[in-house]
Amino acid sequence: MKKRPVLWIIVALNLVVLVVLAFVYPHLMVSPGPLAKGHEQLATDCFACHTAWRGASTTRCTECHAVADVGLKTTKGVPIPSRTVKVSFHQELIEQDCMACHSDHQGPKLTKLSRKPFAHALLKVSARETCSSCHAAPKDTVHRDLKVECSQCHGDKAWKPAQFEHKLLAPAVLDRCESCHSAPTDRLHRQIQGSCKSCHKTEAWKPATFDHDKYFVLDRDHQATCETCHKNNDYSRYTCYGCHEHSQAKVRAEHLEEGIRDFENCVECHRDPRVEPDKGGGRDRGRREKD
Repeated sequence: MKKRPVLWIIVALNLVVLVVLAFVYPHLMVSPGPLAKGHEQLATDCFACHTAWRGASTTRCTECHAVADVGLKTTKGVPIPSRTVKVSFHQELIEQDCMACHSDHQGPKLTKLSRKPFAHALLKVSARETCSSCHAAPKDTVHRDLKVECSQCHGDKAWKPAQFEHKLLAPAVLDRCESCHSAPTDRLHRQIQGSCKSCHKTEAWKPATFDHDKYFVLDRDHQATCETCHKNNDYSRYTCYGCHEHSQAKVRAEHLEEGIRDFENCVECHRDPRVEPDKGGGRDRGRREKD
């Protein structure tokens, strides 16, 4: 029983020693890891940033780092020649709480769970709506023709996915699909040199509005190239006199022999080469389908 007071005295002395050491050599006793490169000179001066029993505080940070100068001047007041994206937004924060995002210790963070990474919600509304104040504009073919803010397509949580709409592009750019899109290489599209919008919509590539069978069925001997019937890539017109089988003189003679004098609009009667006009594919059939 007499030994118990001695034991308490020893425990108390050890605690006193530990507390004294924590104050004299805090970088050795309680440091969670080495400091960031910019603060290496403070490695042995914990109280430059920390207050006893209360930890680090924004007040200590702003004693060296003036918020108005972050990204513009060094802590010694020397102007920074080129503004850096990483720090140029500090003047636009809705609150000055350095500890909310920063920890200068590169080792384990004792307060990791209480920290939050940077979020755009910390910015003032005016800065949130001006992405170019912090971010460099992309140089790819899609973005170089856009004159709107990033927020029109992108969210502030992540760059992808994006919600792009063609209506954001200038009218002149909308007519130049190839400035952003590679031309299809299938048999049909290889022959077409017109604008994609004649068949496709900007909402989606499929479905396409063009259906050749509505006008003429490409079957049997009519598996020809587009240029055979549509001269100079003009798909608003066609001619049936593009091959040796349908010479103008031969077609004229055959139709006059049948008493037909109006034969310029061939597809009015001959829309489907698989069906002969006198077997249901004639003028009346063509008119019904046209209507």
